[in-house]
Amino acid sequence: MYYHASPIKGITQLMPRVSNHGIPLVYFSRKRENVLVYLSNAIEKYCKETGFSYKGKWQKWGSYGFNKDGRLRLEEYYPNALISTYKGVSGYIYSSETITDSGFAVQIPDAATSSLPVQVSNVEFVTDAYEAILQAERAGLITILRYEELSAEMREWNERTIKEEYDNAADHPEYRHFLKGKFPHIIRN
Repeated sequence: MYYHASPIKGITQLMPRVSNHGIPLVYFSRKRENVLVYLSNAIEKYCKETGFSYKGKWQKWGSYGFNKDGRLRLEEYYPNALISTYKGVSGYIYSSETITDSGFAVQIPDAATSSLPVQVSNVEFVTDAYEAILQAERAGLITILRYEELSAEMREWNERTIKEEYDNAADHPEYRHFLKGKFPHIIRN
């Protein structure tokens, strides 16, 4: 089974879209729990909640990686990041039994892509993404590195990375707004 998450209701066919790889693809995971992170975009949610008007393509905030065993590891880079990003957010997990693989090598465990439209065979409504993420954690399907658990080394990496991200986001005012709002102790201008 192939899974794809979206906040949009009623999709019957998933269409390829140009993403950060620069070619039109539909992205999937072979693991349902891995798509839960795509039910909300922290940047878009924060901007809308704070009244920041933006009409361009939203930058994505992907604060996750994978453990050596291949399990998704969500990482909180600011206090209560999971709650502020996912709590109360609903969305849909679309699935398909088969896809025509695009051949594009995505460097993400259990990911697959299609460059052709994909017919949806099933849809699941997720009432609260945060609760679904916690349930996946309790089931041992994902792990969560909470902000309070970050090592001194990770905090230093975080500070360097946030500064670099801010400096490199001159063309993304929505991303800069998010970074300034979530990391005021790092971004002080």
